[in-house]
Amino acid sequence: MTSASQQPATGPARRTVVAAVGAAGLTAALTACSGSDDGGSTSVDAGSDGNGGGGSGGGDAAAGGAALASTADIPEGGGKVFADEKVVVTQPKAGEFKAFSATCTHQGCMVRTVADGVIHCPCHNSEFSVADGSVQGGPAPKPLPAVEITVNGDSITLA
Repeated sequence: MTSASQQPATGPARRTVVAAVGAAGLTAALTACSGSDDGGSTSVDAGSDGNGGGGSGGGDAAAGGAALASTADIPEGGGKVFADEKVVVTQPKAGEFKAFSATCTHQGCMVRTVADGVIHCPCHNSEFSVADGSVQGGPAPKPLPAVEITVNGDSITLA
């Protein structure tokens, strides 16, 4: 063996490369789990009446007045998540429709399923009530904010 084989290689040190890769991975993970500054707080409505609330709302969820779903699309005791609009529409009891932000209040993940009276977030298993968005389980610190909708005949629209 010669002393030339023990010379340090040119380029970044292995420790620097490993740290950079780790930092990039951490940044990607935090970005994916932290949610976006989704404007959901500007498109939600804290009111809660039989039609999903009153007051101002709409925001970036979708163009106001655009049909979101048919009442037949929303199962009683369940609901449906509209990912593009970042909203979940529920039917807690027959003929009563509610809407909430689909962004989990824990770390901003999108809720995914609605069944048996519960809106479920798959990221950390937070669960919310279909009736009022209140936390039913998991690490979520706050309820899902209400979103204003309008039910006209069999059509549900974002207000």
